[in-house]
Amino acid sequence: MCGIVGVIAQTPVNQLIYDALLLLQHRGQDAAGIVTMQGTKCFMHKARGMVRDVFRTRNMRGLPGQVGLGQVRYPTAGNAYSEEEAQPFYVNAPYGIVLVHNGNLTNAAALKAELFDVDRRHINTESDTEVLINVLAHELERVARDLPLKPEHVFAAVAAVHRRVRGSYAVIALIAGHGLLAFRDPYGIRPLCYGSSTADGDKQIMVASESVALEGTGHQLVRDVAPGEALYIDTAGEVHTRQCAESPTLNPCMFEYVYLARPDSVLDGISVYQARLNMGETLAQRVISTLPPNEIDVVIPIPESSRPSAMQLAHRLGKPYREGFVKNRYVGRTFIMPGQGVRKKSVRQKLNAIGMEFKGRNVLLVDDSIVRGNTSREIVQMAREAGARRVYMASAAPPVRFPNVYGIDMPTKEELVAHNRSIEEVRALIGADQLIYQDVDAMKRVVKALNPAINGFEASCFDGHYITGDFSDADVAAMRGNRASALDEEDDEQRSPLALYGSK
Repeated sequence: MCGIVGVIAQTPVNQLIYDALLLLQHRGQDAAGIVTMQGTKCFMHKARGMVRDVFRTRNMRGLPGQVGLGQVRYPTAGNAYSEEEAQPFYVNAPYGIVLVHNGNLTNAAALKAELFDVDRRHINTESDTEVLINVLAHELERVARDLPLKPEHVFAAVAAVHRRVRGSYAVIALIAGHGLLAFRDPYGIRPLCYGSSTADGDKQIMVASESVALEGTGHQLVRDVAPGEALYIDTAGEVHTRQCAESPTLNPCMFEYVYLARPDSVLDGISVYQARLNMGETLAQRVISTLPPNEIDVVIPIPESSRPSAMQLAHRLGKPYREGFVKNRYVGRTFIMPGQGVRKKSVRQKLNAIGMEFKGRNVLLVDDSIVRGNTSREIVQMAREAGARRVYMASAAPPVRFPNVYGIDMPTKEELVAHNRSIEEVRALIGADQLIYQDVDAMKRVVKALNPAINGFEASCFDGHYITGDFSDADVAAMRGNRASALDEEDDEQRSPLALYGSK
């Protein structure tokens, strides 16, 4: 899960991309990068850290040009601490291509071998983004060799990418001297949308992961990029579009609505905020059927993503909604910080209980989801220490029982507290007096109702169904091995503080 943005305008775009990345900072806090292009020359700066820390005045001055792209990221594939794996990625032929990618390729290992043995392209890192940019470069070279590059060549190359690549991918790329390309995988797993602005006579087209990046920078949302569709925006600002996949279907990632996206975004025609309200409505029905409402004194959300669901649940139950935890906004989010060691240390640094909301009460804590269980256990204990008489826990998402292979940091079964455990066993592990989960079918139903055009959802972490149909237990095991080595490196206290994180 990363945040990506691309802009083509008639004036310098460095500040505009910076502002958009700030609006997408919630999608990744490990590293940030911007590339701009002036004529056919690329200018790049990327480093580990938050956007505000990575880019100083001197860095911004070194990013001239009227077209560019940027990314904020957290690692889910490759070596999480290799300087070579930070995005954007660049290849010099054909034309010169720079690319950012949000998602995860499930056949990256096979593609890497194919690129070396058949396409004669060398991959130097473990990053699936480097694989993806080389597949795109090879296909562009194949369809446009010795010809002036035209939109139909670009679309033919994207169609070939769809035929070869598996997994989730939302992509923005710059083709030196020609324009900006954006495309989305045939299932539409990871989000991508575009908008336009003509403020002060400057025609701008922006492509971004979430609508909030467009609205916050003065652009009007045009629409989402369709699954399998490609947008090619030439240097004159003309937008060319084409469906490049054979059988596209819209199956966005359910976890975007549960947790990942900002509540003020609209993804694939669905308000994230409204989706979370609806989840609170169905969760209330589960609570009522499990726990008599008269045993609940107060409903308290665990900041931030659970607030809409908790408010709707409290309203449905007729119980007070209270803010019982204060979040330290200057500590990175637990889910985005890779490594169990860091997670365990960070919970009490970022949350503190307000004792008066807990003392002597039966409290219902509402979280957006329960993944590994360590955070939930700590929070339940904090509520007890604050004086709660009984502590109930409700999750606005169903049990997370299966690895996610499409770009969310939950790659192994062993990390998931609900895998091969009953709800009662999970309740005992986190120490709650009662545990209520969302129903997976009800969740899908109430979110889909907001846009009937959606074919379904990528909800593999909840239901074990992998929408691309090509992922095996052996692939999960390989991912586990790659991730384990990265986690071992992260816990090394001697690691250089200047090292960059990996591709996603």
